[in-house]
Parts: sequence; C-alpha cells; structure tokens
Amino acid sequence: AKRYGELQAVRPLSFEVRPGEIFGFLGPNGAGKTTTLRMLMGITAPDSGEVRFEGEPRLDRSRVGYLPEERGLFEDSPVLETAVYLGELRGMSRAAARAAAVPLLERLGLADRLKEKVNTLSKGNQQKVQLVGALLHRPALAVLDEPFSGLDPLNQELFVELMRELRDRGAAVLLSAHQLDLVERLADRFLLISHGRAVLSGTLADIRRQAAGGVDDVVQLHLAPRSGHAFDVEALRATLAALLPGGRAELRDVTPASARIDLWLPSGTDLGPLLSVAAQHAQVHRVETRRLPLHEIYLQAVRATGDPLAATEVTHGA
Repeated sequence: AKRYGELQAVRPLSFEVRPGEIFGFLGPNGAGKTTTLRMLMGITAPDSGEVRFEGEPRLDRSRVGYLPEERGLFEDSPVLETAVYLGELRGMSRAAARAAAVPLLERLGLADRLKEKVNTLSKGNQQKVQLVGALLHRPALAVLDEPFSGLDPLNQELFVELMRELRDRGAAVLLSAHQLDLVERLADRFLLISHGRAVLSGTLADIRRQAAGGVDDVVQLHLAPRSGHAFDVEALRATLAALLPGGRAELRDVTPASARIDLWLPSGTDLGPLLSVAAQHAQVHRVETRRLPLHEIYLQAVRATGDPLAATEVTHGA
C-alpha cells in the first residue's frame, strides 16, 4: 500500500508473478500501476507490505530486468556503449555484456547504429536500446512498463517474440501496457486495478466471467426487415431480453434496412427459442458468436468503478 498525502495511490494489493508466465498488469492512467512497479523495484518504499523474490524479502537486482515507462538513457553515449554499461550495472563483465548486447541490438534492427549516439535515434529505436539493457543479462524476472511505447507494428511483433522467448525459458514477465490486443495475445494471467485496488484477476476466461457476470458468449443477430413488414427492432430487443438469463440484449448498428442485436448468454444457453422469436419479427441473415475481448472486459470493469476516462484509456494496438 502507498499513500501520497490525501491520495491513496495503492490500496492493500497482493499478487504473484510465476516463473514461466507472462502476467498482464492493467489499469487506467492514475490507477497505481507505476507506483506499484516502483515499489516492487525498490525505487519507492511501500507504507505497508513487502516484496518477496523467490520467497525472500529482498529483491536480487542482478536477476531482475526493469524497463521503466520513462526514458532512462545517456543520450550522448553511443548505442552499444549504453547497452554494455547497463549490463555492467547488472553485474555482467564488460566482455559478457558486449557479447550479449550485440546480437540483441542486431536482431532489433540496430546493427548499423551501434556507434551512433542515443540522441540521434527515434523514440522507437531508443525504446529498443532500453529493452536490450533490461534483458541482456537474461533476468529471472522482467518488469516491463509500457514496452510498446513508440513502436510501429513490425517492431511490436519483435518485442512480442522476445517476451514469449523469455517466458519459454522460464522467466517471469510482468507486463504493463495499454495495447490490449497485444496483452491479450501474450499474457497467461491478468490483474486489472483501478483507483489503487484490484478489480479483476485470473486467466482471460476468469476475468471474462467476472466482468460479464457469468456470461461466456455474445451472440450477434444480424437482422433485416421482412418485405412489407415494419421493422420494430426495439420491440424485438425487449422481447429477446425477457427470454434471457440476466436480460441483456443490446441494439447495435441500427439503420432503416438493418440492425444487430447482441445477446449476452451464459454457457449452454439454448439458442433455438431465441432464434425462433427473432425469425418471427425479422429476417435473420447472419448469426455470429464471439468471446468478449480483453478490450471490452477492461472497459466494462473500469467503468463499473466510476472512472470517467475508462472509454479513452485503451488503444487497439498498432
């Protein structure tokens, strides 16, 4: 927990990140994510609680890689020298740091920029240098705060590959990012916080059920009016809602010639009666079933906490 004056930045919060997994740490701006990561790294002291690393109440910094959200590079230093120095800070010899940095920098497309100064690089290329500095010592735990910042889609994919490789060799990866489509692809488990407290936690299936009140699927009915018949789509929505456990049926994309109704269904719901009723009122020309993506889970959960910016906090990746 952490308080700054009257602001309770992080309320009592507990979680664990396991070896061999990517843990998605999510929340809107001001939720307490960066404060939590700084406490984890020992940059900020918690008011209460402790960080335990492999069961011990002490963080072994030589085995942790940290990519902060803020840029933290020596701008007038050459790219390779910067990466080597960061490796030395983590206990590597100069030769070992150089041997580890060069192939990583080359893999990230910086082979011809090794002698250039950091301040000549774009924001995205500086982010690559900073990531190399966080990973070249092969950490047991990687704490990555907004790693995709400034990256184009191709370079985002390179970072995705590196994170998966970290996980596959047994590292624990704590990933905090707003690009929810990328986090959804990567993370094995998630923790969503808002106003400094936990809102959702678990696997994607777990948090989907938590956010949607037990709903597993959203069935989309794509409708059109029958020839010569009025198209009272609101009356149809209300009729279908009355047949649903939970009563959730939402109108989407309504025009005079078409509409979509989203039905929120618990697993195992019989679609037959619903489709029969829909067909009595309109032409059903397509039925689609989808699982709630992380983007919608996030918005529903954060909106429920009363955060007025919930709808503007998320980007759809690239």
